[in-house]
Amino acid sequence: MEEKLIVALEIGSSKIKGAIGEVEPTGALTVKAIEEEKLTDSVRYGLIRNVAEVAEAITTVIKRLEAREPDRTITGVYLSVGGRSLASNVVEVDRRLPDEMEITAALIEDITREALQQPLEDRKVVDVTPREFRVDNAPVSRPVGTYGHHIQAKLNVISLRNQIWRNLNHVVKERLGLRINDFFVRQIAEADLVLLTDEKRLGCALVDFGAETTTVSIYKHGVLQYLATIPMGSRNITRDITSLNHLEERAEELKIDGGNAQPLADNSGAGSASREYADINNYVSARAGEIIVNIVARIKAAGFSADLLPAGIVIVGRGARLTNFNQRLQAETGMKVRAGVPGAKVRINDSRITPSDAVDVISVLAAASVAPEQCMPLNVTEPVFVPESTPVIMSEPERPAPAPTSAPINTPGNYYSPRPAAPAPAPAPAPAHAPAPAPAPAPAPAPAPAPAPAPAAPTVTAQSNPEVSAPAAPTQGKPRTGLGSLWGKFTSRVADLLSEPSDEDDEDADD
Repeated sequence: MEEKLIVALEIGSSKIKGAIGEVEPTGALTVKAIEEEKLTDSVRYGLIRNVAEVAEAITTVIKRLEAREPDRTITGVYLSVGGRSLASNVVEVDRRLPDEMEITAALIEDITREALQQPLEDRKVVDVTPREFRVDNAPVSRPVGTYGHHIQAKLNVISLRNQIWRNLNHVVKERLGLRINDFFVRQIAEADLVLLTDEKRLGCALVDFGAETTTVSIYKHGVLQYLATIPMGSRNITRDITSLNHLEERAEELKIDGGNAQPLADNSGAGSASREYADINNYVSARAGEIIVNIVARIKAAGFSADLLPAGIVIVGRGARLTNFNQRLQAETGMKVRAGVPGAKVRINDSRITPSDAVDVISVLAAASVAPEQCMPLNVTEPVFVPESTPVIMSEPERPAPAPTSAPINTPGNYYSPRPAAPAPAPAPAPAHAPAPAPAPAPAPAPAPAPAPAPAAPTVTAQSNPEVSAPAAPTQGKPRTGLGSLWGKFTSRVADLLSEPSDEDDEDADD
């Protein structure tokens, strides 16, 4: 059976990442390769600004990935979406049924369609997640299969600006000719990858600390309760350091090597080098503190506190590599903080990959592995047909008999050499009793025969081989980017809830 390889693309503000994953028949995922290419101001807050530069960077990543699998070609990809405009709106749908009846999957799908009819100006819906269901005013986590005459649903409708999707589609599909198999909201894919089931049930916050944005997602009772994006990230710290007369590349190095999110003691009396690092740390700690204040504000705005989120904060993103950022976040929120990494469900067979630095693109592979479509088919070599031809028999032209020679033909120094044609047989000797005839005049030498014309080239008639046929063209998977894709993701999450007991299922109904 041919390997099923999937490809994920993460188009971020600071770099583009691409990854190859192999999905086994059991559903197990193995990350085989990750490649990346840096960007500078071509993508801002999730929006592609320079189409040409982004297309060139994606092409570079694609070529590097194909070099890791030389017998294959990338024809399709899975994309992640996000950015500053990413937001979640809670939509409530209330249905009174004509009589007590069973709640079916078809009814839940119809409720979801109704939620999607809510007007969203210049925005594209990219995901729908269940938040709460009530049947006859009693909370249930597994609505399908229950009986009642009244159902209420709260759904998270997640959307972003239309322009973000238009630019993504233009670059990947129209400019590069790649098929978009599906797309996933990065923060939701990351949560499914790094959060434990118990953390989602108890209550926790996922913080994605990126280059230009920081996203806060809150989970409680196993489902997403809140999602908001802060338009600040680790690049803000880097650009603060550039005010000390450093280029951005050097400022990034100084931030990583010597930056500290914790305020340091006054070093005004130290040497010049120490004073320079003190100035750098002043910028780093000030901006880090501002980002933490905004994280705390988003948690409070969602109506949660440390007591309601006992599982604490899980942080992902390369911004979290900043020295002492997690410690300061824990001190100022009063919540335990841990770094998010891919769990045991994902295998990585490349030692050069740092899992904590690649959570974003690995999470897209993991989300796509649920219903994967081939992204890297084997290269098909067209068979070479050898035409059958009718053999042509060419006759040997007649040659004159060689003149007799008195030299021996097989003496040392005169080795026998085969001739093109056998010599004519010698004439039979005359009878001994017959008198010798008078010598006849020598006949005139016969003219040399004209050389035979070159045989005509054989007529070649191409004949198809009935036992060999040209391979069929690879089928192009239909992009699952409409309601079908959203409904598939929605039902998958509802199905996940079916195996999770709810503390609220046994509550009495409030009539």
